Amino acid sequence: MKNLFSLSGKIAIVTGGAGFFGTPISWALAEAGAEVIIASRDGEKCRKFAATIREKGWWAEGMALDLEDENSIRAFVDEVKNRFGRIDVLVNNAVSREGFQNLADIDRESWEKAQRINSTGLVLITQAVIAVMLPQKSGNIINISSIQGAVGPHFPVYGTTGMTSPVNYTYDKWGMVGFTKWLANYYGKDNIRANCISPGGYGPGVEQMSGKEEFVENYKRLTPLGRFANDDDIKGPVVFMASDASAFVTGQNLLVDGGWTSW
Repeated sequence: MKNLFSLSGKIAIVTGGAGFFGTPISWALAEAGAEVIIASRDGEKCRKFAATIREKGWWAEGMALDLEDENSIRAFVDEVKNRFGRIDVLVNNAVSREGFQNLADIDRESWEKAQRINSTGLVLITQAVIAVMLPQKSGNIINISSIQGAVGPHFPVYGTTGMTSPVNYTYDKWGMVGFTKWLANYYGKDNIRANCISPGGYGPGVEQMSGKEEFVENYKRLTPLGRFANDDDIKGPVVFMASDASAFVTGQNLLVDGGWTSW
């Protein structure tokens, strides 16, 4: 069983790898034995985080990657390929919330601003990485979606806090799930798998926010397990999907939501 879950010798990229979910995802892959490349626009932040992982005895490196810039994407993937010779796992975790608004308030520029990363950037980096995976005849794409990619927003949960779920986010996350299924079906013949992981609400991101107590209590009450996701909740699912433990799993959307979508 240990061998099934081992990522020893695997080269894994995590976009947005120093962010909320990116941090535990990067830790999990490193702890399972992967050589983890932590990437985002803030290359310095990624390098500092990678150094923290190395201090604990695991392997990680931080690199700059701007998903809004096609040249940055191509240069990044080329550098990883040239330095490491292969890419085994791509975790598409990065998300831009720029321009997020409700439908009545959004304009063309706001809509397209988020799409340049959440849609176009997602497609372009996946395209570039799969080009490396094809000659290997192996590879693994893991897209980090959301419960908003499985059900519609439950607006009453926000109460009177002023919080909302913008139209862009639901559109992006449902699109990510569909894109995952397309990748799985098209590239299965090449031994390339693609799966989604859709987390529920992330506690460290909201539980300490002032003025959001009503939302926090509503969310917990409406979740069968009665809490938000924490840092450890994403680790097991990511290692499972990245490893041979899930060798016969592709095209799936794994909901890690404490039961939110099971009602």
